[in-house]
Amino acid sequence: MRRRDVLLAGAAAAGLLAGVSGASAQRMADKILGEPGPLPERVFGSPDAKVTVIEYASLTCHHCRDFHVKTWPAIKAKYVDTGRVRFILREFPLDQMALGGFMLARCAGEERWYDVVDTLYRKDDAWAHAPNPLEGLRGLLTPAYLSAEKFEACLSDSALQEKVLTVSRNGTVAGVAATPTFFINGKPYSGFMTVEQFSRLIDPLL
Repeated sequence: MRRRDVLLAGAAAAGLLAGVSGASAQRMADKILGEPGPLPERVFGSPDAKVTVIEYASLTCHHCRDFHVKTWPAIKAKYVDTGRVRFILREFPLDQMALGGFMLARCAGEERWYDVVDTLYRKDDAWAHAPNPLEGLRGLLTPAYLSAEKFEACLSDSALQEKVLTVSRNGTVAGVAATPTFFINGKPYSGFMTVEQFSRLIDPLL
């Protein structure tokens, strides 16, 4: 799918809210945030945590990368691994490259999904900014995570592509307009956050 098509899909989803009252739009957003989409949720932490954080992210978003690399390890150790925060990551690809990366992460399987996402964030210069992003993805992910055959089959999987885009469209309806967007117990916050900024939002809820 071309970048224009990904953006148009988001615009179409935003159009669903046109003419919807504030209360109805909020109920729609709450419903989307509270229910899994067409793909298995990527969840970290205890289901009994007092705080739930949902992040909508794109693999080609520099602020998302910076959050993953600079902030997430400390947040995970301080809040998620201690059972105080339940953290959910949802796909919101901003372009075709991010869409392909998310699809490949899903195709790598549940046990390797995180490693693929982590690799793509940390080595984005090798693919997202490369002259040939597809070859960059292939070089990073085969054969370490996917066979050459599975790599090609994954990117041709129209059903998986539609599921990833549905997660993204649902995010738009819930109010996502930029990445990363974090919903902390349902309240949205956009943009990169340091550990300190994140803690200021989380601690009062604990």
